[in-house]
Amino acid sequence: MARESPRSGDDRSPAWWQAWIRREGSHGHQGACLRFKGDTVTSPASGDDYAPIPRSALGPALNDQGYYVGRVERNLYYVTDGVYQSAFLTTPDGVVVFDAPPSIGHNLRRAVDQITAAEGMPNTVTHLVYSHHHADHGGAAFLFDGDVTRIGHEETRRLLLRDGDPARPVPEVTFADRYTLEVGGERVELAWHGPNHSPDNIYIHFPGHDTLMFIDVVNAGWVPIYNVNLSEDVIGYMGAPAIALSYPWTHFICGHLGRLATRDDVAVHQQYIADIEASAREALASVDPVPFYVAAGENFWAGVKGHLDAVTEHAAAPVIAKYTGVLAAADVEVFTRTTTFQIMQSLRLDRGPSGPVHP
Repeated sequence: MARESPRSGDDRSPAWWQAWIRREGSHGHQGACLRFKGDTVTSPASGDDYAPIPRSALGPALNDQGYYVGRVERNLYYVTDGVYQSAFLTTPDGVVVFDAPPSIGHNLRRAVDQITAAEGMPNTVTHLVYSHHHADHGGAAFLFDGDVTRIGHEETRRLLLRDGDPARPVPEVTFADRYTLEVGGERVELAWHGPNHSPDNIYIHFPGHDTLMFIDVVNAGWVPIYNVNLSEDVIGYMGAPAIALSYPWTHFICGHLGRLATRDDVAVHQQYIADIEASAREALASVDPVPFYVAAGENFWAGVKGHLDAVTEHAAAPVIAKYTGVLAAADVEVFTRTTTFQIMQSLRLDRGPSGPVHP
C-alpha cells in the first residue's frame, strides 16, 4: 500500500497557485477571480468557459506544504505539486533523485526526508539523474550539492554548458546511447533513442520496479500544451510513445500533472496524435490555397497566413470535438490548434511534399 503525504482536504491545486489566488483576491484586483463549478475551474479571467476536467485526469490531494509523495513500487517514489513530477529511489547506500523541478523545489527534499525517516533509510542524496536539460525539470538541481554524482546524456551536458545556468550543474557522468546505474542493490537503465521533446530527452527504466519514467511527451489524462508540448522534433515526438510502450512496465512517470500514467493513457495519447495527423493530411489536400493568395494581393505573407490558418482550423476542429471530455483541456483550443499546426508543418516540411511542383 502506498505511503502518502498528509492530505489537505480535496484541494488538488499547487501551493503556489493557491497562494496566488489568495494574494490577488486580497488585493482586490479586477479580473483575477476564477469561477468554480464544484472543484473544477470553469472560467479564467478571460471569460472562456471550458468543459469540466474528467475526474480520472486528476491526481491525489496535496498536503499543506503543497506536495504529494507516493510509492510507485517498493522503494521507488514520485513527488508532485499537481503540475510537475519528480521521482526518487531509496537505497541502503543513499537516495537517487530523478529530476528536480523548481516548482517542487525544497518540497523534494522534504519528501525524501519524510519517506526515508519512515522507512529507516539514509536520506543522503548520492545521485541526481537529468531526464533532459530543460530548466523547468532540473532548475532545483542545485539544492542537492556536496558529494552528489550527476548523470545525464552527453547532449544534456553540452546544452547545460551552453546555457550556463548555475541552478543546473552539469552532469559529471554522461553517456551516448545507454547507461546502467547501480546503487545499493538497485538497477536503473538509462537510454537515448533519438531526439523527441528535446535533443537529449532520455528513457529511464526501472526493471525492478515495473516502471518507466519518460518526460514531456505523454501527459496522463491531458492533451499536450502548445506546439506538441513545446517539443523540438515533431517526428521524434510522434514516434516516442511507441518506443515507451516497447518497454515492460505498469507505472509511467510522465513529468507533469498529478498522477502516474498507464499504458492506456499512452495509447489514448497516440490515438489523439494519430487523429491530428490524419486530419492534417486531409486538410492539406482539401483546402484550396488559391483564394487566400488572390484575396491577399501583394501581401504574400497574408496569403500564407490565411491558407495555413484555414488548414489548421479545418484539421483541429474535429479532434477538439472528439476529445473534449476524454482528455482534459482538449477544449482549450489553442493547445490542439498549435499542436495541429506543428504536425501539419512537419508533414509539409519533414515528410513532404510541401506542395505541388510547378509545371
